[in-house]
Amino acid sequence: MNQSVLCGVIAMWTTVGLNAESTPQANQVRPNIVYFLVDDLGYADVGFMGSRDVRTPSIDRLAREGAVLSSFYVQPVCSPTRSALMTGRYATRTGVYSVVRPGAPWGLPLGERTLPQALREAGYTTAICGKWHLGEFQPEYMPTRRGFDHQYGHMFGALDYIPHIRDGKHDWYRDDKPLQEEGYTTRLIAREACRLIRAQPTDKPLFLYIPFNGVHSPYQVPEEYRKAYPHLSGNRQTMAAMLSAVDEAIGQITAALEERGLRENTLIIFSSDNGGPAPGRVSRNIPLRAGKGTIYEGGIRACAFATWPGHVPAGTTISEPMHAVDWYPTLLKVAGAPLEQKLPLDGLDVWPVLTQGAKSPHDAILLAGTSPSQMALRMGDWKLRVDAGDWNPAGVDWSTARVELYNLAEDIGESKDLAASQPQKVKEMRDRLAVFLKDAVPPGQEAASKATGRRTGAQQQ
Repeated sequence: MNQSVLCGVIAMWTTVGLNAESTPQANQVRPNIVYFLVDDLGYADVGFMGSRDVRTPSIDRLAREGAVLSSFYVQPVCSPTRSALMTGRYATRTGVYSVVRPGAPWGLPLGERTLPQALREAGYTTAICGKWHLGEFQPEYMPTRRGFDHQYGHMFGALDYIPHIRDGKHDWYRDDKPLQEEGYTTRLIAREACRLIRAQPTDKPLFLYIPFNGVHSPYQVPEEYRKAYPHLSGNRQTMAAMLSAVDEAIGQITAALEERGLRENTLIIFSSDNGGPAPGRVSRNIPLRAGKGTIYEGGIRACAFATWPGHVPAGTTISEPMHAVDWYPTLLKVAGAPLEQKLPLDGLDVWPVLTQGAKSPHDAILLAGTSPSQMALRMGDWKLRVDAGDWNPAGVDWSTARVELYNLAEDIGESKDLAASQPQKVKEMRDRLAVFLKDAVPPGQEAASKATGRRTGAQQQ
């Protein structure tokens, strides 16, 4: 089906389906929405995904109470995943293929309608506690200008966890204004999230987005957490301790919801923003191949779950593929917010998948790399990976690109390239990929460099 036609059909379904059984009825209280995004978390670094050397009891409890999403896709690095979540649109539409660096003259394009904007229009209080990472070089790019009523935390990653310094610059804010405050960031983020929950009026729904900077480097953690892992060493030990701090924070936030009597009417979503870095040494992405920065499964398939008592069946695992872009239309539908907008969406409503065991609404999912010259496509059990080398502003020569083909049902570790033996499948998927790439935009930093007369390199850290 033509992509523009598909978007129109989905919009029609959304309008018609607002009162369907898969979504809250119009006379029901709309759910609070809490989204936990953990930075650089490995696919197998939590208990509910099989970890035996890192303890995550609070996270695992929530996972047991809902549905584990075993084929949930994100982007290979930080900013692109956040862009996909905020807009419901692939990097090929927003230009956010790579990380927005401090002071870079670009960010999430201002013409994008964001998830918090849409939810605020529907009557939600909207708040972010943690890492924004979608631009700050002008006030218009900062969170309170992009739909958040409240902001607390930092604009970038890789900041020092206690003095909150990144590249020699202080990076800690409240409502987009510099805040001089020290303390371990994970604990501060939890404290603020709990404060907002306790202050939230009971007659108004809350969208609380909590993108922790843990467990991203630098590897820093209070010593009491490290002592719990004498069997580990080096950065693996520190990462495990950092994850314990995140788990503790999630437990505190969940407890705050329960204290206010909000847990039963709160949809909680959890995921990593990309695959774990340095797999085997720092993170664990088993049984997936590679890690952060790549478009192999270890870079783009995230550990994830969704839970809402009485709505998302508990103790289930969903293997149907879905992508971070899907949360935008799904959450708007659940919240009763209007989905109609000028910009076309790539995300599709996955609520029936979560609640009724439906198949994925996608016939194909685009898995964009850190530049427009690196792309992957998932269709059913098949995955095509295409790499044309370094990004060239003059255009991408796909005819000479390296092509790899994998059957993920039989080879989740992507160890057997079937491209040579399956030429028809390669052609079918390349043709489908071409539809996605037909109107792909260049990287945001490339557009910024043209506007400012200087080039900025695509960064992947």
